[in-house]
Amino acid sequence: MMVWTTRVGKAQEALFGRIREWGFDGVEPFLSPGEPADIPWLRAVLDHHGLERTTCVVLPRDANLVSTEATTRERGVEFLKTCVDRTADLGGRVMCGPLYAALGVMTGRRRTEDEWKWAVEGLQRAAEHARKQNVTLCPEPLNRFETYFLNTLEDAARLVGAIDAPNVKIHFDTFHSNIEEQQPVRSLCAVIRDVGHVHLSENDRGIPGTGHCDWRGILEVLKENHYSGWLTIESFAQPEPDLAAAAAIWRDLAPTGDHLARRGLGFIKGLAREMGIC
Repeated sequence: MMVWTTRVGKAQEALFGRIREWGFDGVEPFLSPGEPADIPWLRAVLDHHGLERTTCVVLPRDANLVSTEATTRERGVEFLKTCVDRTADLGGRVMCGPLYAALGVMTGRRRTEDEWKWAVEGLQRAAEHARKQNVTLCPEPLNRFETYFLNTLEDAARLVGAIDAPNVKIHFDTFHSNIEEQQPVRSLCAVIRDVGHVHLSENDRGIPGTGHCDWRGILEVLKENHYSGWLTIESFAQPEPDLAAAAAIWRDLAPTGDHLARRGLGFIKGLAREMGIC
């Protein structure tokens, strides 16, 4: 839904019908303790249109799971638990995003052993809560300009292994891997058994299929390893100011959100059909 907005409400009601008509199977709203504002309404609308749902969550600075302040870390755990509950109330089974640290917080140094330990401990607690709600947590490695804590798929696999919970998987994003991985397809192949969610975005964060991401290679890895999770377009057309600042987007990446979504979907489905995936 961040193709259009981070604030999903009744203004988007007609959009959900169009999304289903275009051929999408579900939607992924940005989720926090306050957004979307009306979870029961949104669940009813999505059920009406036959749309499944996942959620994307970002920790705020005052709930940073790797903060040196214990009270801030505790707020981070409670923030994640609340988002898990709201995901379950929405009817979702996957909660993805940088679930380990506040977006954009930089310390000027590499992560520490203590920060790693705090992230593992916090996510273990959140995962235990999520297990009871039948929700899978998928922490996402981001590029170095958005976090210093987790940048590569190799480190994401180590984090997931350290958490050691059946409902914690890797969130793979094509945009971030384009920056951080020397060979994104090879890196994906190395961790594919632990991947639970996939975000599709072009190398410039725009429309899938319009840049130089190796889409055929990525889909081939997913096909060969029988990946059965979501492929979610997370690109931005004309982002709102807060999102533009967080993602450092200072120009339009598509004429409209509708244009981005339809063209991106057409490209991915067309390539998948060509490759015999669907």
